[in-house]
Amino acid sequence: MTPADFVVIPTTRGPVRGRRHEHGAVFLDVPYTAPPVGRERFTAPRPHPGWTEVRDATRPGPTAPQPVRDTFGTLDMSPYFGPGWQRGEDYLTVNIWAPRTDGPGRRPVMVFVHGGGFVAGSNRAPLHDGTAFARDGVVLVTVNYRLGIPGFLHLPDAPDNRGMLDVLAALRWIRDNIDRFGGHPANLTLFGQSAGAVIVGGILADPAASGLVRRAVIQSGTGTGALTPDQADIVTREIGRELGTEPTATALADIPDARLVALLPRLGGLDLRTPTRHHPLGGITPFSLVAEEHPATVLAARGSGTDLLIGSNLDEGSLYLAPLGILAGSTEVDLRTTAAQFQSGPGSTAQDAVRDYRARHPNATTAELRTIILGDGLFTTGTRQMAAAHVRAAGRTYRYEFAWRSDALDGQLGASHVMELPFVFDRLSLPSLHGPQALLGTTPPPDALARHIHRSWIRFAETGTPGWPEHQPAKEHVEHLGAD
Repeated sequence: MTPADFVVIPTTRGPVRGRRHEHGAVFLDVPYTAPPVGRERFTAPRPHPGWTEVRDATRPGPTAPQPVRDTFGTLDMSPYFGPGWQRGEDYLTVNIWAPRTDGPGRRPVMVFVHGGGFVAGSNRAPLHDGTAFARDGVVLVTVNYRLGIPGFLHLPDAPDNRGMLDVLAALRWIRDNIDRFGGHPANLTLFGQSAGAVIVGGILADPAASGLVRRAVIQSGTGTGALTPDQADIVTREIGRELGTEPTATALADIPDARLVALLPRLGGLDLRTPTRHHPLGGITPFSLVAEEHPATVLAARGSGTDLLIGSNLDEGSLYLAPLGILAGSTEVDLRTTAAQFQSGPGSTAQDAVRDYRARHPNATTAELRTIILGDGLFTTGTRQMAAAHVRAAGRTYRYEFAWRSDALDGQLGASHVMELPFVFDRLSLPSLHGPQALLGTTPPPDALARHIHRSWIRFAETGTPGWPEHQPAKEHVEHLGAD
């Protein structure tokens, strides 16, 4: 490579050197806040001390401490989770794909928050490559944030939701720096998927985010996914028992990340139900945002100055069943057990819920009904409630349902959780997405659908509308993407 292959951009913390490509330039591993080390793993993010020499931003950097999670049962999930824990303290960073510009540029900015159950994932995942966004004139930023115990454990002597505070710190850094990369700081769209979508919802409901976000996209998240402090305390006490220490930030300060990461698999199956609340994420993760009220409730009350694009996938629940080999043989007992995960307090029983689902889906097989019940409980119901809250908050709202079905796992995976991401990022050509145990299966997915979805997300970032009718109380419109 020659000097012409690189570009140096001054930021508020120091200069960074990125690499040019045919659609613009990419900058990897750019810090937005100080490294979280020792006791500071459990504090609010702090300003980065900065650097004076040009910082190399041509190579991917470290990622948040996390357990190995490159598969779900027999399904290859490495394109989604990325390389796992790549060790290094300075991991609170962003990757930036900047489009080619002939002048100062004021391009739309899209900031992506990855999923992974609040315990895994990073901006290094192959699915989150932003080249297609830069190609189409958008500045794409992907964010690393604290995960697991440092990011989301409820502690009496630390602020809650530290991973979300990281994303807020990244948004402030972006506001102050993105014009140097060709972006328009006043035209920022925050989007996230799964846990990242829950974080986006939390940010929309947080007054601290006022003025930072113009538009938002919530992909397969939920506006009703927060744990109460009482529920979060169950996890906190369990971690204290496992470590044999008082579960406080002060006591955890000297415990190395590797030991905290090793604890996470032992938290599976914790019952976080209370007399008045079920586990809002159905036990798939011990962590979520911690708040007395759900983001949807707060948002409806405080109003919204953002435009919102929100949706879910037709077969969300299949990701948590088919790869484990427990979908095809589903029984009536399985239906009631699945429904019971989302029942709390007096009122209807799991049996009542199953009866209601059968009445609404009379032609569904037992396996299909189980997928629907699980998907509704995890994501779809909370998506509907978040959309309704945003409408009540007087914000422009657009809904979608992604319905293209993969033939992976002998056709059982369908339009599962995660399935829309290759289409949003226009990454259908990624080799690791194809094969009988890969997300997209063996039947080639429709390129035209990827172009349409990718372009719709960009149109929304540019104009505030994805190109279909608004979702309104008097006329609830859901755009079906990829339906036959």
